[in-house]
Amino acid sequence: MSTLEQMYQQVIMDHAREAHGRGLVEVTLPAHGESHQVNTTCGDEVTLRVGLEGDRIASLSWEGQGCSISQASVSALSELLDGESIATADDTVEAFRALMQSKGEHLDEEREDLLGDATAFVGVGKYPARIKCALLGWMAFRDALIQARSASEGGQQ
Repeated sequence: MSTLEQMYQQVIMDHAREAHGRGLVEVTLPAHGESHQVNTTCGDEVTLRVGLEGDRIASLSWEGQGCSISQASVSALSELLDGESIATADDTVEAFRALMQSKGEHLDEEREDLLGDATAFVGVGKYPARIKCALLGWMAFRDALIQARSASEGGQQ
């Protein structure tokens, strides 16, 4: 294993051990959403809540259980996106999806900079069965964000 791969593995394990954003927080903002996602292949699951203030993610919390990849990935997501603009969040989610589809190849520097610690998941793209684990929290985030946007536009939850 290369030094870079060892570093990436350590980042993932650190996020799995000391998860950022873990612990569902009650969202009192009118524009909010919640999504519960389950990976039926392995049983990993996550519930994620998002609250919006204008075009910013003002609240992001989650609770889940599963393998270190799924839990570390949603931790990295939480660290990256809490407090960010919706536009940055959308770009970051798309960059992570591209990373998972890259089959272990690195992305361009701009997208990797956007991903921060989440770049450590590049090796997961080599293992199709693990991609679902890594994407679980990101799909929950995307779904919760859609709900929050709908609420902010006066739609029904």
